Amino acid sequence: MNKIETKKGSIQKKGTDKETLLDIQNLKTYYPVKGGFLKRTIAHVKAVDDLSFQIKKGETLGLVGESGCGKSTTGRTILRLLKPTDGKILFGGKDITNISGSELRRARQDFQMVFQDPYASLNPTQSVGDIVSEPLKNFKKMSKKELKEEVLDLLSRVGLPPEAYHKYGHEFSGGQRQRIGIARALALKPKLIIADEPVSALDVSVQSQVLNLLKELQGEFDLTYLFIAHDLSVVKHMSDRIGVMYLGNLVEIATNESLYAEPLHPYTQALISAIPETDPKKRKNRIVLQGDVPSPQNPPSGCPFHTRCPMAKEECSKIKPALKEVKPGHHVACILY
Repeated sequence: MNKIETKKGSIQKKGTDKETLLDIQNLKTYYPVKGGFLKRTIAHVKAVDDLSFQIKKGETLGLVGESGCGKSTTGRTILRLLKPTDGKILFGGKDITNISGSELRRARQDFQMVFQDPYASLNPTQSVGDIVSEPLKNFKKMSKKELKEEVLDLLSRVGLPPEAYHKYGHEFSGGQRQRIGIARALALKPKLIIADEPVSALDVSVQSQVLNLLKELQGEFDLTYLFIAHDLSVVKHMSDRIGVMYLGNLVEIATNESLYAEPLHPYTQALISAIPETDPKKRKNRIVLQGDVPSPQNPPSGCPFHTRCPMAKEECSKIKPALKEVKPGHHVACILY
């Protein structure tokens, strides 16, 4: 993993005493597995399995874990791009779990997404002006002049020149394309932005620029972020609190400082030990996990991590521990605590 340098202290982070903007309760998202001559459902892939957390207004919650652990599925389910199998999604105190049609369309003005791939997320047949103005055309009544002025203002805020308005996606670099995607997400002044690995497809030199931009925009637009990533150094710089996912489950959630200073769950400890140390005089005891991640189609009984856990006990295969607070603001799902 590469070390990402970002500006620190440029944005005053909001306090945790603010109201809850997003409340996820026992969320499950299962993908059906079809089989047989009639293509009936014969099993389910448990991509998200009983997930619960909250995000306060104005804060950034980072969500980390290995590829395939359910991070992106969580984000897409919250946006209702995927239908949840069970559980509740409360946004601003309103239950949006089962809304549909025009009601869902109106609700989506308040939460937007920045996608991982800046190359695939932009329509190659549309100019930048058309891409960024599309949300405004769908939800706002504006004249052509007002529309253009608003788009130019958004482009300026994300660091793109006015000339970008008439250009197409293929004429920009990866970092510039991601800025276009950010401008589109900001168009409706949303309350929540779900950033799904927004810098993983970019060069390291460009990553810090985009991360700094996201921080600056958070203060400017009073945004709340769900920041999904697998690079722990990126999440450390961006997040107020961090949730660690494994096999569709949240195994630990704590403040940024608490998680990195004292990780409690064995899986989190292994992840933290993999972060490169910048000081050559310091030595880390690297925790190397044995075996492969089990299939989410057939997850192990008990604790989902017990098949790879170096501290596993006999009861770990029988008991699935609940996420509980063991220190102020520090929750962990492990029978060791």
